[in-house]
Amino acid sequence: MSDRRLKLLLIDPDPIFQLGLRVAVAQIADVQIVESASIPAIALQILTDGLRDPQFINLIVLEVILDIQSARYFSGLQLCRHLKTLYPTLPIFILSSLTEPESLAAIKALGVNGYCPKGTAVSEIVAAMRQVAAGGFYWYGEGSGGEGESESGGVTPFRTLRKNLRLSGFAQINATLAAVTAELQVPGIPLMEKAILAGQRRELLAARWLLSRLLPSVKEVSPIGTSQLTLLNDSLSSPVSDSTSTTIFTSTAAKLQFPLQNLTDEPLEIDIFREDKKRELFHLILRKIESILEDLRFSQVEISELPSKSAAIIKDLWQIVITDFFGRYSTIKVGDRYLEIVELLLLDQSSVQTAIFSKIPLFTEFLAYILFQAPLMIDHLSYQADTPEAMARAELILHNLLIQIANAVVQPLLNQLADLEVIKQNFYDRNLLSTREIERFRNSLSWKYRFNNYITEPVTIFESRYNILVFAPRGIAKIAIYAPRGQELAQLSGIRLLVTLVLEIRDALAPRIQAIVKFLGKGLVYILTQIIGQAIGLIGRGILQGIGNISLREKK
Repeated sequence: MSDRRLKLLLIDPDPIFQLGLRVAVAQIADVQIVESASIPAIALQILTDGLRDPQFINLIVLEVILDIQSARYFSGLQLCRHLKTLYPTLPIFILSSLTEPESLAAIKALGVNGYCPKGTAVSEIVAAMRQVAAGGFYWYGEGSGGEGESESGGVTPFRTLRKNLRLSGFAQINATLAAVTAELQVPGIPLMEKAILAGQRRELLAARWLLSRLLPSVKEVSPIGTSQLTLLNDSLSSPVSDSTSTTIFTSTAAKLQFPLQNLTDEPLEIDIFREDKKRELFHLILRKIESILEDLRFSQVEISELPSKSAAIIKDLWQIVITDFFGRYSTIKVGDRYLEIVELLLLDQSSVQTAIFSKIPLFTEFLAYILFQAPLMIDHLSYQADTPEAMARAELILHNLLIQIANAVVQPLLNQLADLEVIKQNFYDRNLLSTREIERFRNSLSWKYRFNNYITEPVTIFESRYNILVFAPRGIAKIAIYAPRGQELAQLSGIRLLVTLVLEIRDALAPRIQAIVKFLGKGLVYILTQIIGQAIGLIGRGILQGIGNISLREKK
């Protein structure tokens, strides 16, 4: 590595560690952290954009303990496996607080090129990185010159005691760290409490680093046996196990951190919720979709069964989300009665089906893509599941599904319990708390349903497109995608059919009318310029000449 610069992509959920490593390697001339990411989705996007340049990076440095909410869809093992699948020639170096021998053995079995525990001297880490980036292999404690003891030293009571202290200390710190991190992820916690929890998390990370320095790891990595293989298989199994669909779900989870403001020209049911409640609901729906996909895989459903099951799957998803979001046994007092919230909201299934479920597009195609890696048709072209075009289209369909299911969860709440104070205090945006504003909002939604049913939907059917909602960097946006809708067009009737006929008549007459108007316009311009204009010019010239003659006679 002496003849070229060591360029790193750092993937670590701890911004403090990222900053510390940047400062440490900044003193080394031939080492540069080109990019850093805290979640897998950002790292994958960086790789997708940057690897078009072969000199972009030559080493991935990865923390395999990804304990933040946005990374819930990847374990460290999954991410390693995914990176090795997509970029088999790009070396991976694990720089982690993970020390458990079985887990390290499972990671090593994936083909990871190097490992050092956090707390190792920077000089040793950099030397190991150079060795791995040059095509070599480095595993801390395996005769690599690290602080771990070799096997020749044997097992002594002191080593056993140190090992037990180290493992128990790490277990206690990691358990507490996980609990604190989980509390930090709860939406809507007070600012002061959030600051205290963030301070506790930093202290725990510092304690873990000190422990790794005071009690360095002892080499105990052995060949993979049955227990390690079981651990590896369990860690790699997930509701969405293949790399393509995992990328889609991870990317969507990352985009849920964007602002959730409505950027469209029409109201959405979820607009009435506070942003933290919107985000909580979207995360819940995404997890439930994964769970349903896992159930479908387990039941070994056939691809031919998906069209007949799609409606039932959406309905089940809606019921599960309502139950978990509001609480299966939650009650609310209305007048002198106590009502079961979930039972009351589920009564609106038929209206939700008509207004929302039946309008969710391409759900069957999405299931076939995720479950069976079926190609997706985009603009009359078929794209295989692992192509960027197919992945982008599937992600857009998933975005729209999340937003529409969220709307379907809120709609019965607005129908049944819209103006109850306890509901307003727990869920509503502060700008929509008054009874007047709530009624305005409901009226706007009512008009939207009518307009979409009689105008917008027939137009989109006639134009062979769908309007879908997606997560954009500034909020929730609406885009149009092409898809054939011939069968729906043939089934239109009444006012909806009349709208398409009006459009067709307009398309038929518009060119002719435009041609007539253009012709008349040219004629009018000719008359004004060539006839009237010239006549006015002649008259004006005659007047000027007459005035000139009069002046000449007066002088004479």
